[in-house]
Parts: sequence; C-alpha cells; structure tokens
Amino acid sequence: MNLPVLLIALGALFLVGLAADAIGHRTKLPRVTVLLACGIAVGGAGLDLIPAELQALYDVLSVVALTMVAFILGSSLTGQVLVRHGRAILSVSVLIVLVTMGLVAAGLWLLGVPAPVALVLGAIATATDPAATQDAIRQSGQRGPFVDLVKGIVAIDDAWGLITFSLAVVFAMGLNGAADWHLLADAGWEIGGAVLIGAVIGLPAAFLTGRLQKGEPLLTEALGLVFLTAGLSIWAEVSFLLAGMTVGAVIANTAPHHERAFHEIEHIQWPFMILFFLLAGASLDLTLLGQLGMIGGAYIALRIGARLVGGWLGGALAGATPAHRPYYGLALLPQAGVAVGMALIAAREFPDWADLILGLTIATTVVFELIGPVTTLWAIRKVQDTPGP
Repeated sequence: MNLPVLLIALGALFLVGLAADAIGHRTKLPRVTVLLACGIAVGGAGLDLIPAELQALYDVLSVVALTMVAFILGSSLTGQVLVRHGRAILSVSVLIVLVTMGLVAAGLWLLGVPAPVALVLGAIATATDPAATQDAIRQSGQRGPFVDLVKGIVAIDDAWGLITFSLAVVFAMGLNGAADWHLLADAGWEIGGAVLIGAVIGLPAAFLTGRLQKGEPLLTEALGLVFLTAGLSIWAEVSFLLAGMTVGAVIANTAPHHERAFHEIEHIQWPFMILFFLLAGASLDLTLLGQLGMIGGAYIALRIGARLVGGWLGGALAGATPAHRPYYGLALLPQAGVAVGMALIAAREFPDWADLILGLTIATTVVFELIGPVTTLWAIRKVQDTPGP
C-alpha cells in the first residue's frame, strides 16, 4: 500500500467534501449531487485521480455510512410518529411500491420487453436510496409531518422492496417455466433475520446507551453499535440496512435517554458520507448513459410517473393534505445500491437477459442518483410552509 498517496487522497477528498457542503448551503443544489459530480470528475469517467488503495476501501465505507443512515432513519420511527403518521407511512409506502412495479412492468412489456424481464425490472424500480434521501432531509433543515412521513417511508421501503422483488422473480421464473421458491425463503430470512439481529443488539443497547458522560465514551459507543450491527448482518447474510433501522427503532422506543447516542452518530456520520458519495460518483460509468436507448428512457419516465401517481394515491388513501400529495413521489426518486443488488440477483437467475437487466439498472441508477437528491430537496422545500395532515 502506498501510504502517502492514500493519506493525501483522503485529505483532498475531505476538503472536497467541505467545499461541497459550502456549495450546498449557498445554493439550492443538494450536497449529495455536488459530491457525486465531484466524484465523477476525479474518478474513472473524468481525471482518474482516485488511487486504487482508496477505491479498495469503498465497500467498507459504504457499509459503515449506510448503517449509520439506517440507525438515524430507524430512530425516527418512534411511537409518537407511528401514532400520528403510521397510517400515512403504510399507505404511501405500499402504494408507491405497487404502482411503481405495476406501471413500469406494464409499460416495458408494451414496448416489447419480454414479460418476465419487464416484471423483474418493475420490481427493481421500487428500490430507493436511503442515504441520499436522508442527507437531503438533513440539508434542508426542515421538520414537520411531510419530513416525518418521508423518513418513515424510507425506513421501511427496503422491506417492501425485498418482498416485492422476491415475489416478482419467482413469478417471472414461473412464466419462464422454472419457478424457484427458495428465493422467497431467502427474502424471509433477509428481512426476519435483520429484525432479529436488530432486536438482539437494540434491546441491551437501549438500556446502556446514553448513560455515559458526554465525550469520547459516547463516540466509542456509537461506533461500536454501528460496526457490530453491520458486521453481524453481513455474517448472517441479512440486510444491514434493515438491521440498523431496527436497532435505531428499538432504542428510540425503549430508551428515553437515547438522543445522546444518536447525536453522536449524526456527528460522526458526515465524514463517512463524504467518502461514500465521492467514491460512489467515481465508480459511476457515464458511458452507460449513451446506451440507454428507448427502453432506458421509457424506464426513467415510467418510474418517475409511477412514483408521482403512487405517492398521490397513497396520500389520498391516508387522508394527507392535498397540497402535499404530489410531492411524496418526488421525494422518493433517489435510487442506488439496493437496485443494483437486485439486478445482480436477477441477472444470475436470468442469464439470457443479464446484459439487459444489469445494463439498464446501472445506467438508470446513474440518472436517479444525480437527479433524485435534487427532487427530494426541492419537494421538502416546496411543502415546508404548507400545513401538515
């Protein structure tokens, strides 16, 4: 390992993150988008300045950063929030998933995509990016019913997405004449096992967290919970995002003194997020955008339209303020790693269509990762002065 090069690169990226933060505060651009754009500029698609030693850290940094995001999102699911917004969270999240899958799958099928592939791509379209969404919320500095609802939806969105994707793959394989029901068992373990690990870690943590004095011990405590949750989840082959959210929700609901530990996670989260988004941008391959074609453009348009329709219908079903309903879908456009993970599984199950599934998903993820944080931040700012439900 070339240690001087690694340290210089880390120092430079942290300073880029500082600049992105400043730009985000002085403009209407999400700092996530600024970081991704900077990552593209210095990555393989641009100047190719990221050393291999730093690129090798991407997997670890992404897991740590996303687990921190999961903790904070899970902590937003308090009893008070669920009592006030539980119906809306459930209605909007379920309707957005169902409408997204239905419209995207039907639209692609009508354009000539084989039915099994269209069904799988529709399920992949349900995935979101909790990290970009949460950071846009944090940058906005806004609070209230709309923000609480978006946080709650993102917190449980992965669970609905995994269930929907697993059912879609099994059904698609059935259409192809080779249904494999073990995928449902895998999805059940990924969700149930994540909740189990989250509860096992969260319950004792709820008793212990926040009882130490302010300072370094609490920082150590927060890091210990994050790394322990992420490590055990990966070892058990369950979703570390759902496990982290479960830990956050358990602590938030069973420890009245929990805020101090979560404040520590918030304090240490941003440096990890800087590296995560910069390296994510550096890994994006912009040449894929030129290969989208009509099917890729249709997928993007269908997903955007489906999010808008699903968010409006879910808000209407929940009795949400009519002025808020058009913005739920826009706030939930970001899409990243979860979708790519689904695409990898689908490519393995459907090798004949692997190039289409992977190419389309990765290319459109680039688009949604760049425009999604912008629409999320815009939606939050648009409704900030509107009375909540």
